[in-house]
Amino acid sequence: MKIGVTGATGQLGRLVIASLKTKVAAENIVALVRNPEKANDLGVEARAFDYEAPDAKAFEGIDKLLLISGNEIGQRARQHTNVIEAAKAAELKEIVYTSLLKADSSTLNLAAEHLATEEAIKSSGMVYTILRNGWYTENYTGSVKGAVGAGAFIGSAGNGKIASAARADYAEAAAVVLCSNDFAGQTLELSGDSAYTLSELAAEISKQTGKNIPYNDLPEAEYAKILAGFGIPEGFAQAIASWDVSASKGDLYDDAKVLSKLIGHPTTSLASVLAASL
Repeated sequence: MKIGVTGATGQLGRLVIASLKTKVAAENIVALVRNPEKANDLGVEARAFDYEAPDAKAFEGIDKLLLISGNEIGQRARQHTNVIEAAKAAELKEIVYTSLLKADSSTLNLAAEHLATEEAIKSSGMVYTILRNGWYTENYTGSVKGAVGAGAFIGSAGNGKIASAARADYAEAAAVVLCSNDFAGQTLELSGDSAYTLSELAAEISKQTGKNIPYNDLPEAEYAKILAGFGIPEGFAQAIASWDVSASKGDLYDDAKVLSKLIGHPTTSLASVLAASL
């Protein structure tokens, strides 16, 4: 069985390849990437592949495909449909997709594209598994150094609980599903074992740095304005602020522990990811 992974040189993709190599022989893994030269260090076959114009020939010999969602927000539903149509043309039998936690009910503005992709996959006739990934803990810990420098962690999530997990946990889950026949037709809601608020994140930052780093909860518009002031493009700054508001509504919370059951061990703790970030 040969497994293909799109976006294999991205942050998640690299971790998926690494996890797969612990489960199957490297010659049974194919990295589908825009620039094969950037995949030289992966230790697997790399084929040129573009979400904008995917070539069905890139799927030759591949039995299962992991479609990692693209990073161009607003273009993803169309790009993913391109990939799905190419996979169908290549008569690929099975597809696994990295979607969004509670995509069918979430208020995150990311949800619509994921849901549209899920529907396209289900209509394709291919065997499928949907991995509805929760938030990556790194989405927040990536801002920690700036928060320590500024003396405060800011956001608009209120007291919303965030059941995130490390990117590596989700990558391992994808590898488990790709190497199994037990999850066909399933939609798996994946999230971290433990949830935290941004106030609790700030408290953990304070604990690990020995500095008093409070959490300052801001109105959405004010938070977006501050982010734009840091040089983040205005549209993306507004999106980030809106995601926090969705977190305040519980859209990043889930306590079913499906992810840890899938990978066979507890998800990586917030403290551990934070320590690595620091």
